Amino acid sequence: MSDHDDISRRRVLGMSAAAGGLAMLGGAGPLLAEKRRRTPAQILGPFYPVVKPLDQDADLTLVVGRSGRAAGQVIHVMGRVLDSKGRPLPGIRIEIWQANTYGRYTHPSDINPAPLDPNFEGFAVLASDSEGRYRFKTVKPGAYPADATGAMRPPHIHFDIAGKVNRVVTQMYFAGEPLNDTDRLLQTAGAKELLIVKLQPPTQDLEADSLLANWDIVLDEG
Repeated sequence: MSDHDDISRRRVLGMSAAAGGLAMLGGAGPLLAEKRRRTPAQILGPFYPVVKPLDQDADLTLVVGRSGRAAGQVIHVMGRVLDSKGRPLPGIRIEIWQANTYGRYTHPSDINPAPLDPNFEGFAVLASDSEGRYRFKTVKPGAYPADATGAMRPPHIHFDIAGKVNRVVTQMYFAGEPLNDTDRLLQTAGAKELLIVKLQPPTQDLEADSLLANWDIVLDEG
């Protein structure tokens, strides 16, 4: 056997051993998986609820004890909470708060002249399930004046996601909103595209006139 043949044989055996090792570890896929980028942080904002409502369930379109439904475009927001390796994170606490369809927060410091909606309190608390999934029903928030200059903030929903190790406060925006291009907070966010979600038609199990937003949240570790 020539030296060249011996080297080729050792190379093939080495490749076979490596492949066998990967098979024992469950295949090459997980080892070569692309690291997920962490969801960028955003400011808490001035309208985090001072007094949190008693009704904190995952349906913001209805308020316990009232017969009406919140005004506006109903949307279902759902997704997963993952770590940077793409593994689902169960039991993650998620707080959400937002303006109503008119762009008004249920907050004593909001002096926006837009009307309040008695059937919308704009706050909820939920937790990711055993597979890291979360889901809530709300209305698409309206834009609102950011300051005395009249500059407008685009529609967005605030999130406070708290894991055992990491916490991120952030905001989710909607694709196609012209105000996204001039919003200072969004434009200065790292990887701002990770904060923008596209509204899609509903699945068959949802209201025909509702819209669907799929948005995954990524923490470093969980």
